[in-house]
Amino acid sequence: MTSERDALWDNERNRIPASERGGIPASERGGLRDGKRDQPGAGPDDHTDPASRDHIESAARERIKLAANAWAALLQVHAALVPKLDRLLNQTTGLPLSWYDVLLELAAAPGRRLLMGELAERVVLSRTRVSRIVDELVAAGLVSREGNPDDGRSAFAVLTADGLARYRTAAPVYLAGIEREFAAGLTDAELAAVASALRKVITWPITPRPTG
Repeated sequence: MTSERDALWDNERNRIPASERGGIPASERGGLRDGKRDQPGAGPDDHTDPASRDHIESAARERIKLAANAWAALLQVHAALVPKLDRLLNQTTGLPLSWYDVLLELAAAPGRRLLMGELAERVVLSRTRVSRIVDELVAAGLVSREGNPDDGRSAFAVLTADGLARYRTAAPVYLAGIEREFAAGLTDAELAAVASALRKVITWPITPRPTG
């Protein structure tokens, strides 16, 4: 399985311009662009020997494999644990995980209220999906909708007293589930490293690709 995956990565890698393969500083790329050498006179790296070029290309391949492995691991953890946490909350507290996420964000917000658009951004769901969940929470008496006096086209989702009580009951169950299903096999240092690395992905500046 590993060899098949490596072959796929190598094939995909060959389609990526050398200057965009990541992890290799420009000063180490030895003038390689799109897998080809620059023309003579292009710069001081023009005389990079074949052994150095092979080393650079090997490092680029390993970088791509590391990135793909990390991404695959993240997706596998998400796919494996989210259903478990959803079942745990449902069975223990009667709250689906999607409801809990909304209650959590409202409980943490100033005045325990958020505009629907803000709520959608915080729970990383589409506005349509969030609107449907809020409708369900309103029907259950855990959230109310209030008009926005500054903009009649928008509305606030507001946590009710019952919603806050249900959230506070569910939170310890959820946190215990995270500890058991996700964190138990990791040291404090590993947990800190995972959190730091993932936050860096979110905040890392992305330079738009040139057009034209």
